[in-house]
Amino acid sequence: MSANVSPSGHQPTATRAAVENSAFLKACRREPVPHTPVWFMRQAGRSLPEYLKVREGIGMLDSCMRPELVTEITLQPVRRHHVDAAIYFSDIVVPLKAIGIDLDIKPGVGPVVEKPIRSRADLAQLRDLTPEDVSYVTEAIRLLTAELGETPLIGFAGAPFTLASYLVEGGPSRTYENAKAMMYGDPELWADLLDRLAEITSAFLRVQIEAGASAVQLFDSWAGALAPADYRRSVLPASAKVFDAVAGYGVPRIHFGVGTGELLGLMGEAGADVVGVDWRVPLDEAARRVGPGKALQGNLDPTVLFAGTEAVEAKTREVLDSAAGLEGHVFNLGHGVMPSTDPDALTRLVEYVHTRTAR
Repeated sequence: MSANVSPSGHQPTATRAAVENSAFLKACRREPVPHTPVWFMRQAGRSLPEYLKVREGIGMLDSCMRPELVTEITLQPVRRHHVDAAIYFSDIVVPLKAIGIDLDIKPGVGPVVEKPIRSRADLAQLRDLTPEDVSYVTEAIRLLTAELGETPLIGFAGAPFTLASYLVEGGPSRTYENAKAMMYGDPELWADLLDRLAEITSAFLRVQIEAGASAVQLFDSWAGALAPADYRRSVLPASAKVFDAVAGYGVPRIHFGVGTGELLGLMGEAGADVVGVDWRVPLDEAARRVGPGKALQGNLDPTVLFAGTEAVEAKTREVLDSAAGLEGHVFNLGHGVMPSTDPDALTRLVEYVHTRTAR
C-alpha cells in the first residue's frame, strides 16, 4: 500500500491539503498561482509509445474497465510531461456501456451504437446508473489518488447533448441530421432524452468525485454544431442539471466543447467554474464573452506542436499574453493531443509555460 493512502482507500488529510493547494486547483478557483498550470486533453493516449505498448491487443472499452491498466495509463503523462493535473483515462460512452447499451468503439470510426434511439419506446434502454455498475471506476480512482500524491485528478463525462448525438445517430456524424430532427421535430422526446442522460452523467461524475477526483470536466464535444438559441432552449437545461448535481461537492467544474465560440457565454451560464476555449477565439475575447467570475482553460492549436520548438514557443506566448488579464487560467490545447504528436514537444511545452509564467 502506498504511503499516500489510508487503509480506507482515501488520501490522508496532509495529502488532500496539498492537492487543494496545487496550482491547477488554485487557477480553477481564480486564486494566485506560482505558475500557470498545464494539462492536455488526451494527454494519456496514442501519442505515447508506453500507452501503445500497454494497450496492445486490448480493446478500448475493455481497457477502461481494468483498474490497474487505467491507473498506469493515467499516470503515464504525469511521469513523462510533469503536467499539473492528471485526467482519468476512460471514454465518454463508458457509462452508457455500463447500463447495458449495445455499443462498441471501433478503431478508426469511434463509438457505434447497435440500436439507435429514435422513439419514445427506445428510451427504455436508458436505466439509471448505479455505483455498482462502474465499481472499476471507484477502484481505479482510489489507486490513482494514492499514486498521484499532490497531483490533482480530473474526472470527466460526456455532456448530454454529445451523448445524445451518438445515441440518436448510431455513431459519429458530421451533420447530426437525426439528432437535430428529433430536437426540432419532437422537442418533448428530445428533452426527456437529454434529461435522462443528465441523470446518468451526474451519477457517473458523483462516483468519480466520491472516489477522489479533485475536479471534473464535462465534454460537450459536438455542441459547436448548434446555434445559440437552440443551445439555450434544447441543451443548456440538461447541462445545467449535471453541473448543479455536483455543485455541493465543491470541486471545480470545467465545461468544454469544440467550435463553441458563439456559445461560450451560455456554457458558462450552465454552471461551469472554468470554461474551456478552443483555438478559434483568443482568450481575452473569450473572457469578454463568458463574463466575470469564471476561469478559462486553453487554448493552443494542437497542430502547432508539429511546427517546431520556435513556432510552438511563439504561439504559446500569444496564448499567455492573451490570458494575462484573466481571473484564472489553466493552459491547455484547444482540443485533444493528436495521435502523431511528438511526446517530447509536449514535455518541452509544459516546461516552457512553467518557466515563462513563474511568479
